[in-house]
Amino acid sequence: MTTAQQMYALNLDQIATLIKTTGHKRTVLVQGHMGTGKTSLLKMLAAMMPTHRPVYFDCTTKDLGDLMLPRIAEVNGTSPYVSYAPNEELGVHYNEPVIVMLDEYGKANPAVKQGLTAFMLERRLGANALHPDSIVFCTTNLGAEGVGDLLVAHQRNRITVVTASKPSNMDFIEWGINNGIDHSLLGWCKDNPQLFHTFEDIKNPDENPYIFHPRAAGRAAFVTPRSLEAASDILKERMGMDDQTVTAALMGTIGDRAAMDLMAFVKLADQLPSLDSIKKDPMNAKVPESAAAVCMVVYRTLATIERDWIDNWMVYMGRLDREAQGMFANGVRAPKYSRQALVMTNKSFTQWAVAHSYLFAADRK
Repeated sequence: MTTAQQMYALNLDQIATLIKTTGHKRTVLVQGHMGTGKTSLLKMLAAMMPTHRPVYFDCTTKDLGDLMLPRIAEVNGTSPYVSYAPNEELGVHYNEPVIVMLDEYGKANPAVKQGLTAFMLERRLGANALHPDSIVFCTTNLGAEGVGDLLVAHQRNRITVVTASKPSNMDFIEWGINNGIDHSLLGWCKDNPQLFHTFEDIKNPDENPYIFHPRAAGRAAFVTPRSLEAASDILKERMGMDDQTVTAALMGTIGDRAAMDLMAFVKLADQLPSLDSIKKDPMNAKVPESAAAVCMVVYRTLATIERDWIDNWMVYMGRLDREAQGMFANGVRAPKYSRQALVMTNKSFTQWAVAHSYLFAADRK
């Protein structure tokens, strides 16, 4: 990836807008780090374009013969001829606008790449054409990762290639709050931004033992947003397992060093007050001693708060330090926060916001 590509890397929202706007005319190929949510673009675009049907096509599992099959046809007694039946996974048969994602295009069999050329450029497969409003886009990993994503010059010249930026720890936290990620894992991510650094900026892979690096021999598991989500699933079920089992599972998901560091952090969860104690007795519910544990309380609340206990949370929050209060307020203000209307229309929160407007002013500086 060139310096210019790094400088002009786009987040997934920007890429979705680009594809939505130009995808009916031009095929956009999205390249980016593994496990950073490129595949989720199809779901994002489907939400943005409800008139279009989402279609997923995994290029790595296909050979040339999987694109179309020949069939003998005859019309009104004429001589038989050969026509081709397209694979239904490409959505040609729907006869309605579709959004087709050609996933892992860079890893496709070279014959499959050739076979998809007309589909990508002209929106047709043989004599079968997509609906004229249909969108086609592709995803692939960075070539520098060394996992087999290759495009020759003339293939790249036919399409528009953009680079997806790797999310920061705060980007992941904002997403995680809205998607049920374990609150202790979110707290760990906040304290460890290096989990989201890119290997291009690190010459010696030992300088960051958490992330993927093509020169890190033997690093079979590592941290990506995708593997962090998997780690969250393990942590949410940890009450049914002993610590050794949980640690072993995490080591096989995010790597040895990350797993042991995360487990040490998870033990802070013992300092957390129960949600029930905050709801029923906010003035006497336990306030954690460590900043990391307070952070976990705030993230847990953002992910679970409901209308019937916002008032009691605001009472409890008044006992927390200024930074924790600002963290909650900024989480509520995040553009994609799913409970934003619920909290911002609450009288206790609005009164607090007016009284503490300096927190917002300080955050904007």
